[in-house]
Amino acid sequence: MKRSLYVLLAICLALSLVFSGQALAQKKTFLTLGSGSPGGVYYPLGGGMAVIIEKAVENLRCAAESTGASVENSRLVGLRETDMGMIMGSVAYKATKGEEPFEKKYDLVALFQMYSAPEHIVTTKQSGIKSIADLKGKKVSIDVPGSGCATQARAILSEYGYDLEKDLTLANLSQTESVQALKDGVVDACFFNFAYPASAVMDLAATRDIVMVPLDEALVAKLTKKYPYYLRLVIPAGTYSKVDYDVLCLGDSNVLAAHRNMDKKIAYQVTKAIFENVSTGPYALTNIHPIAAQFTTANAVNSPIPLHPGAMQYFKEVK
Repeated sequence: MKRSLYVLLAICLALSLVFSGQALAQKKTFLTLGSGSPGGVYYPLGGGMAVIIEKAVENLRCAAESTGASVENSRLVGLRETDMGMIMGSVAYKATKGEEPFEKKYDLVALFQMYSAPEHIVTTKQSGIKSIADLKGKKVSIDVPGSGCATQARAILSEYGYDLEKDLTLANLSQTESVQALKDGVVDACFFNFAYPASAVMDLAATRDIVMVPLDEALVAKLTKKYPYYLRLVIPAGTYSKVDYDVLCLGDSNVLAAHRNMDKKIAYQVTKAIFENVSTGPYALTNIHPIAAQFTTANAVNSPIPLHPGAMQYFKEVK
């Protein structure tokens, strides 16, 4: 009789452990993170952040998804079809205001500002292009329609004085397509927006003599005054092969955004996990791309859109 009782108790204990294990497993929250396309910085950094979240936070799982980047990520996060998205600051700002290219306002907030990135204007020595003035009559790729890069390119060209319908031919090619088109001479120049050094430009420089087209101070001053979310940035000489001069650029910030209604605890955990793994540990983001060195608490709070309360809690703790 006693033996039967012990067996019954053992079975009950085993079942309770199974059910409690299932309950714990069920408590794990699965998150998605919209990054960008291969060739830019969003793609590897997004993957790196997803790994950190999954490894460092016991109750969270996370997967990075390749997307069309800023504009698409704004809509995906705004519609709650993904939990987080990497977005250019100017695009995030417009998404919260419902300004073009968005048809309505999206409830986006930032977990943090990641880094700033310059608008690269890249051509080849063979093209003879050395300045914005030399783009007249040329075929120029400005990235996919509605992207943050394309929006910034249009702002630069329009402010310079170009009629975008008559003075040059614009092509909306992806980063990967732009690289190949410039190699093949299908386009004369390309606009890219990403942190430096970028693999797409290094790929070009490996097979072609590239030229980086600088902006002048007056144009940058006009643009940053007109668009307060843009920045004056410089790509240092030597960043890319045979580009031995500083390149003045119009830049943009980049944020990791979430929906305003993201759970405060989750926002706190995500932010804390990422900032504790920027430069140390086996999952350090600086091992993935050197731009992650800009992931500092001082830079993180300088976002063009409001910070999530959970993220704010973390930055107040480490201030």
